[in-house]
Amino acid sequence: MTTGVLSLFSFTLLIFLLSLLSPAVFADHSTHKNLSSPFDFLKHLQGCHKGNKIRGINDLKKYLEHFGYLSYKHAGNHSHANDDDFDDLLESALKAYQLNYNLKATGVLNAATVSKMVMPRCGVADIINGTSRMRSTKERHYHGHGSGSLHTVSHFSFFPGNPRWPASKSHLTYAFGRRTRADAITPVERAFRTWAANTHFTFSRTQDYRNADIKVSFHRGDHGDGNPFDGPGGTLAHAFAPTDGRFHYDADEPWSVGVVQGAYHLETLALHEIGHLLGLDHSSVEGAIMFPTFAPGEAKGLHGDDIQGIRALYNN
Repeated sequence: MTTGVLSLFSFTLLIFLLSLLSPAVFADHSTHKNLSSPFDFLKHLQGCHKGNKIRGINDLKKYLEHFGYLSYKHAGNHSHANDDDFDDLLESALKAYQLNYNLKATGVLNAATVSKMVMPRCGVADIINGTSRMRSTKERHYHGHGSGSLHTVSHFSFFPGNPRWPASKSHLTYAFGRRTRADAITPVERAFRTWAANTHFTFSRTQDYRNADIKVSFHRGDHGDGNPFDGPGGTLAHAFAPTDGRFHYDADEPWSVGVVQGAYHLETLALHEIGHLLGLDHSSVEGAIMFPTFAPGEAKGLHGDDIQGIRALYNN
């Protein structure tokens, strides 16, 4: 009896100590179940349109400004920048968003648009400095050959100025920050291998975080890069264009190695953010890894649009 009690006590103590030493290994999603998304305010604005003045419209303006669709400063019109008036600029910004997300461009915040806008997403803006768009006005066409040849239109995009790694830098090193979840390392490494299999790049892990070409880390809230995270369910991760190399996960999200209901797939977000690190911006192709939104419990791989995009950027 005494031996059994001691064994049970030892096992319980071991589990307790492990939980203290390695909290990142144990994914506890229960604390996130009842938390609302930072984007939920949009649900209360459903149906609003030009001419309306409704409390909360200014938050809609901030959302569209954050993701690159709206800029009163660049428009030279500051009269409605800080109010709740649904003006012409807001209508135009909403139409641009709807076009990028394959919605009917009504300029009305209808149910379909709200449904897209409240989805968790990458923190990188869809339009940067007004010059980069998910759906380019000059679309790229790819043709098959022979009878019954296929014609597809791709909607990948690049960052303004098409930044990319120099031709002499086809091998990139990556390292993990000290607060990286232990269970995130293998999924991120798999994502690098997937990009290597579809590009001219090769990748290797290094312990030299300071001098690594790519730095992967987990952060909460304002972490000093000008792109603060917003808690569970809003922006999930972000990365920077070449040759910056920073890739940040939001540590407040429920992450998972496998496909788990209510959690975000580490490898899927890694594939997306590595695309940014290599020079791809967002795509309007919903099946593409570079499409900006992600549902909990969703896993995605590279799409033809992603591969066409990276090969077009590097001319290979």
